[in-house]
Amino acid sequence: MYHLIKRLFDIIASLSALVVLFPLLGPIMIGLKLTGEGHIFYFQKRIGYKNQPFDIWKFATMLLDSPNMKGGYITLRDDPRVTPMGGFLRKTKINELPQIFNVLIGTMSVVGPRPLAQVTYDTYPSEAKEKVYNRKPGITGIGSIIFRDEERMMSAATEEPLEFYKNHIAPYKAALEIWYGVNASTVIDFKIIVLTVWVIIFPKSNLQYQWLKGLPEMPQTLKEK
Repeated sequence: MYHLIKRLFDIIASLSALVVLFPLLGPIMIGLKLTGEGHIFYFQKRIGYKNQPFDIWKFATMLLDSPNMKGGYITLRDDPRVTPMGGFLRKTKINELPQIFNVLIGTMSVVGPRPLAQVTYDTYPSEAKEKVYNRKPGITGIGSIIFRDEERMMSAATEEPLEFYKNHIAPYKAALEIWYGVNASTVIDFKIIVLTVWVIIFPKSNLQYQWLKGLPEMPQTLKEK
């Protein structure tokens, strides 16, 4: 029953969002067409349900050839590959809104584990790879909430970015996504949606640890960042 309710909610939410957000999406699309490299959407292969790749929709916020430039798929704070308009879209998470189309067609859900690019997915422990994507990836999720400012955290690291991700972020993010897989329910999904809005308004809040019981504790190395 949970899966049926979740899919119905995804369809209703995505259709409603497209109608409500059109006054916002329209000007953004025009702005992107007139700035940067003139690209509106960016399609990237991500790992999805049952570890199958799919194309994720995003607003184009970086130079088209960014994956082949210094940094690869790792984006840091003040990354020079980010376009002028892209910086605002990334900070506000508006760049993620085109994933509404992914939700509508069924390759994603509103709530679920964040879909990773292959290079970052490969940093996950083997156990996590077997479990994380037993549920559809989501526009938001517990990993998105905890790592809402991942770019700043990566920028503050003394290690090479991908190594820092592999050694510190990936194990904890995997543990969070596995927690979601075990505890997923309509109530948990609702709480995650509310928390997503909450941490945008109050970015320093740690309400998620009070509201979501049993979350894995953040390692000290990440707390320091």
